[in-house]
Amino acid sequence: MLEKTLRVNQLIGYYWDLLTAHQQELVQLYYADDLSLAEIAEQYEISRQAVHRTVKQAEASLEEYEAKLGLLVKAKERRELLDQLASGIHTRQSAQELLLLVDELKELDD
Repeated sequence: MLEKTLRVNQLIGYYWDLLTAHQQELVQLYYADDLSLAEIAEQYEISRQAVHRTVKQAEASLEEYEAKLGLLVKAKERRELLDQLASGIHTRQSAQELLLLVDELKELDD
């Protein structure tokens, strides 16, 4: 469950504005405020199943956006390349090797 929560929170960082206002509210309560489905249902005077369905739809939308746009994957790749670049600078890799890493970084945005 923790892995899923971390993934959803990462996806939220990139695709939050693409969720509907209602999805945002329920996802916020469920993931950030750690309320149960029953607590959210009571607060909104809807069924627990309706809350569950909305949260699952939001999760599916987030995964769909990531599958199409890949912003999370690109961010991870970018971080890895930046770490390699920083390490290369500290270990005094050749300028040519460092430039190859810079080129890889540029290609991520093409």
